[in-house]
Parts: sequence; structure tokens; C-alpha cells
Amino acid sequence: MEKSAEDKEKGTNVAVKGQAAIRPQFLTTKEKFHGFIDSEWQGSKGEKASDNDTAEEAKEICVEEPEAKKLKLDTEERTKAGNQDGKRLRGQNKSRPHTKPTAYDEKRLCLSVIQANRECPFGDKCHFHHDVAEYMASKPADIGQSCYLYSTFGKCAYGLSCRFAKAHTTPDFKTMENADLVKAREGRNPVKNSLSKDLQNRLRKRSVAFKKSEEYLKTLSNNRDKKEQQGNGKACVAEVSPNPTGGEQLLSTEAETQLQSSPDKQPPVKTVGPLTDADVIKLRPCEKKQVDFQDKLYLAPLTTCGNLPFRRVCKRFGADITCGEMAMCTNLLQGQQSEWALLKRHESEDLFGVQVEGCFPDTMTRCAELINNNTDVDFVDINSGCPIDLVYKKGGGCGLMTRTRKFEQIVKGMNCVLDVPLTVKIRTGVQEKSNVAHRLIPEMKKWGVSMITLHGRSREQRYTKLADWDYITTCSELASPVPLFGNGDILSYEDAMKARETGVSGIMIARGALIKPWIFTEIKESRHWDISSSERLDILRDFTNFGLEHWGSDTRGVEKTRTFMLEWLSFMCRYIPVGLLERVPQKINERPPYYMGRNYLESLMASQNVGDWVRISEMLLGPVPKNFNFLPKHKANAYK
Repeated sequence: MEKSAEDKEKGTNVAVKGQAAIRPQFLTTKEKFHGFIDSEWQGSKGEKASDNDTAEEAKEICVEEPEAKKLKLDTEERTKAGNQDGKRLRGQNKSRPHTKPTAYDEKRLCLSVIQANRECPFGDKCHFHHDVAEYMASKPADIGQSCYLYSTFGKCAYGLSCRFAKAHTTPDFKTMENADLVKAREGRNPVKNSLSKDLQNRLRKRSVAFKKSEEYLKTLSNNRDKKEQQGNGKACVAEVSPNPTGGEQLLSTEAETQLQSSPDKQPPVKTVGPLTDADVIKLRPCEKKQVDFQDKLYLAPLTTCGNLPFRRVCKRFGADITCGEMAMCTNLLQGQQSEWALLKRHESEDLFGVQVEGCFPDTMTRCAELINNNTDVDFVDINSGCPIDLVYKKGGGCGLMTRTRKFEQIVKGMNCVLDVPLTVKIRTGVQEKSNVAHRLIPEMKKWGVSMITLHGRSREQRYTKLADWDYITTCSELASPVPLFGNGDILSYEDAMKARETGVSGIMIARGALIKPWIFTEIKESRHWDISSSERLDILRDFTNFGLEHWGSDTRGVEKTRTFMLEWLSFMCRYIPVGLLERVPQKINERPPYYMGRNYLESLMASQNVGDWVRISEMLLGPVPKNFNFLPKHKANAYK
């Protein structure tokens, strides 16, 4: 049922399919909402809002805002509307600007000057500035009076280039240090798993040894050769040999071949049934690190938004398990610094894993050995649920679910080389009406997976429609005793309670944590938290401080922090305060209508206009550069 023009003008609460139910007194229209936001913002800057602003101008302000929910068109109507292939545009804003943070620095100070005025190794060929007075005269104004890095660690590594430099700079441009704080934190490194220069050079020169991986890959090669021989009519028939215990023992073709070549040698392990080389060389379960996954709250590995500062925010609110963003195994093996940054772990993350994506047994096995030998993680996760075309079309992500043989080789290979548990994240299947997870899960148990996470949607669905928790329940029974975590549509403690009733071992939360990171507290305390706008701004302030610590407090770090904050705000704006709802709780697939908050900040945080997100970032990170441009990576596809 659509709203009439009269209802829209009055702001009355008429039920609209796919829209959240908000109390009538808070509802408003699009024009009134943006008129209020803009007039108040201009007023706060000391500028008088124009009384002659028309509705047309108000519409121009919010050009980047997602369109209202539309009914699904059939193929003919979509073709007439201009979409020739008849497909809906969905997923990502692929034409978004890719401006690098370095582009916002007009003049950059040489690192040799920042680091205690040491001699520049590049001499006259250096492109950066060495004249401190000239640099300070042209440097943008400081953002604030105090530097988070200086007040926390006793010194700021960014020195004069810091955007809060006045807090730790003397009048003669010398950087100060707080000796007591520096001494208190001496020898303490809060972030682990950084890529060393030595390892990076060895990876680039391909001089890193993968001994365990080569052993496993050799067995795959031998098995392949023997299958080819069998295909050529040279198959060997397994024999039954006498067993000293009085029974009979069936030897595999490989074990039989070993006996035929050297009759005096016995099989390396006595067993009933086929024996493979992989069985001989793999680690025993008792040698692997044990992790208790039972009844935990798991923050999903979120691409782009699931960065280290965001995970620290979620840890404060009670997330039990955290996982790094999806990393491409080939990029890790090539020593790419940007990819290795996804493996970094903060000291507050007590149960932490990394997620890798790949489609070939050799690269995935080597990558697992590389992670095992050079990082500190509690588990490694295989991404077999990524729906994006870039990954799927080459056979990775969801593509692994249709390539069972390769999937098996990858899991067994990674298990051979890892000293920590191996977990897998999957979807229900590729096609919407063709679930395959229930057939894969019993096989995964045989392969040696320590935990399975199931997202209750297919690749074709992406994030549309509701997650199928009945199917997750079925799969949970099939997975036992291997723990299975359910994922999909958790946005309140009531959703979490219903999910736990299905018998899953734990819950993974993805978009719910982006919309409201305090969801972990709500679940653990079994309550709805009517969080205030000032408390939400404090959460963003914590993220800002963590971002400056992680990415830096110079212009480059500030703008990188801002970009990731804006990506997060593209989800956080979907939150509707509990006190405004007519029906509690809010559902994840319901679009918020236009409403006025209980104060200006609450209204500002409800805006889905990119310009308003930028305004929020300016409260914490100062004004944006003149050439700043932003478009969120993800579209609000779940509402369509």
C-alpha cells in the first residue's frame, strides 16, 4: 500500500511494504527533512539559511541518496526503462571515485625531517620538502588542540606532519615527548602480524620455502599420475594381505605399489581401509591448537568496513570472535603490503582469525603455511561464500561450492600445514532455489574442518530476501558434532534468541554490527538499548582515534580514516532509535522512512545523503580537502 500525497504531507503513519513502522509524530517528508538538516547546519556555522529554498533545490541536495523502494519490474519493463540486458543493477557502485589519500597533500614533508632531522638519502633528487618553516607556513590548519597518539603513547611518530602537531611541537619546531608514557609502553607492540621487509623481499624473490606444502602437493601429483595410468588400462587391483591379528587388511594402490617395489617394507601406518599419503603426513588432532567456538558471538569478516579500528569498537561492545577482512592468497604470496595489512591483529582481539580466498590447492596450501609460520592467529577461515563476480568467475568464493574436488584438496592441504583450526564460511548454494550446503557439510566433516559458518542465502540472492533459518537448522543437525554458526538478519537480541533456538553452535553477525555495533551488548544483556545520538557520536570518536592510531595522524591518515568512517556511516544511517519505533525491534530488511529525531544530531545521523555523512566526519576530523570526493562502495541492495 503506497502513501497518498495527503498522507505524505501530514507525515501520518501508513503501512508501506518494506518500510519500518515509526511513531506518527516523528514522521516527515523528504523535502522537510533535508530542509531542516541544511538550515540547522548552516545556522550552526553562523550562516543564515535562505527562506527562498524551493523543493527542487532541496531535491538537488540529496542526489546521492538511495531511491525509494520500487516494485520489481518484469524483463520487458526493465528493457523499456533502458536496461537492455534486462538485469537489475545491484551490488556495488563500480563507478565510484578512487582518489588516493596522498592526493590531498599539496606539500609533503620529507621523512628524514620528520624522523629527528636525519640526512636525506636521496639528496637533491628528493621530491619532498626539507624546509620546515616553509612547510609549516603552507600546512593546513590543525584539526584539534590535543593529539591522541601523543596523549596515549607519549610521542607522535608523525611529528610536524601530524594534523594535531601543536599539541607536541615547540615554537622552534621541535617535537616533544612524554618520557614517562614512553617508558611505560616500552617494548609493548599493540598490533601483531605486520609484514617485515625481509619476508616481503623473500616473497618477491620467491625464495620462501614451503616444505610441508610441497610434500602435500607431491601426493596430489602422484595420485593424478596414477589415475591417468588407470585410465590407460594400467590400473592395479588391490590385494588382500594376511593380518597378524587374524583378520584381513585392505591395502591401497599406493601402499601395494610400495610393497611390490620393496617387499621387505611395511606400510607406514597399519589401517583397515585405503591409506593415502595425506593421511600419513597430516598433523594429529592433538597437535593442533584447540579453540572453543561454542556459544560465541562472531563478528563477520567484513570487506572494507571490517578493518582493525572497527573491530576494536566491536570488541568493546562484547564481540567474542573477530576475523580479518578477506585476503586474496595470491596477493599474500606476492608480498603485497596492502593485502598483509588485512591480517593485522590488535592486542584486544583475544580470539582472532584470518580469512583467505583462493581457488587452487597449491596457492591456498602455500598461503596457509605462510600464515602459519609468520603470523599469530587462532584459526584460519576459507571464504567459500563471496558472491562478487571478480572472485566467483575465477572459481573462488561461492565458486568453490560447485568444485567439490578442488574444495576437498584445498581443505586437506591447508589442514596438513596448519597448527591452528581450519574453518569454512559458505552460503546455501549458488542458485536461489538449489541448495547444496546440506550435501557439502557431511563431506567437510570428513575433510577435517573444525567449524562451519553458513549464511542463509544463496549467491544469487546476495543480501535480498530473508535468510533461510529453517535450512540453517537442518544443516546444523547434519554438521554435529562439528560446530556450525548461523549468519543472516540478526539485528536485535530477539533475532539472536530465535537463532539460538535453531540449535546452532553460535551466531555470526555482519550487517547488524555495521548498523549498530552495540548489538553484542544488547544480546549479552538481553535488552533493547535506546542509545542516544551523543553516545553514537562517542562511538564514532573512538573509531576516529583508533583510525588515527592505525592509519596515521598526518593528512594521509586523517583522510583514510575519514573514508572508512564514511563507508561505515553508509550502513549506520539505517539504524532507527528504539524510542522512535512503533514496533520493536527494527528488522534488517526494512527501509527507514523519513523521520525527525529527538534532537538535531539524531536527525543528522538518520540522513542517507552522502553530504550529511561528510558533515558528521567533519565534526571529528575537521573540514574535508577542496578536491575531496566520496561515493560509498556498497549500494543499499538489501532494501530492493
